[in-house]
Amino acid sequence: MTQNNPKNIVFIAKSIDGFIAGKNGELDWLNAIPNPDNDDMGFYGLMDEIDAIVMGKTTFETVVGFGGDWPYSKHVFVLSRSLKEIPANLKDKATLLYGAEDEILEKIHSKGYFALYIDGGSVVQNFLKADLIDELRISTIPIVLGDGVPLFAAMPKSLKFTHTKTEVFLDEIVQSHYKSVK
Repeated sequence: MTQNNPKNIVFIAKSIDGFIAGKNGELDWLNAIPNPDNDDMGFYGLMDEIDAIVMGKTTFETVVGFGGDWPYSKHVFVLSRSLKEIPANLKDKATLLYGAEDEILEKIHSKGYFALYIDGGSVVQNFLKADLIDELRISTIPIVLGDGVPLFAAMPKSLKFTHTKTEVFLDEIVQSHYKSVK
């Protein structure tokens, strides 16, 4: 990706009723559909497209809490005002940033990263509010949670997207791709 064509992509799963986590942050429902062949549902293709990942503190802490090896080969930028430092074992893999979304992108772009995977509830919502999302890739898991962390929040204005494709994985998970119309 070149600096003339930066791109911010959301790749996320939601319940039928629009939640990305349960009311207490539960994620177990993401594995409700058996996946015996470990289909990545486009995740590795996304990793090939991007230069870095941008996520919030909650998502970062969730991933760290899984234990085991760090799952990302791309550099991760963690957005937080309250987190004081990245754990020592991840200092070469993650960078802590804070500020307005456009300032954050400027900092990331100045480091040579232009194709970004934007992840995490409030981070996605804030980037959408700032109209800084170029693509949405949303997988819908066939479950109604009834309550939880919503994917979308109130917006200052409507944002127009165009549908580019839909795929079905494991005969039940529907993934729709949208591009921003600016």
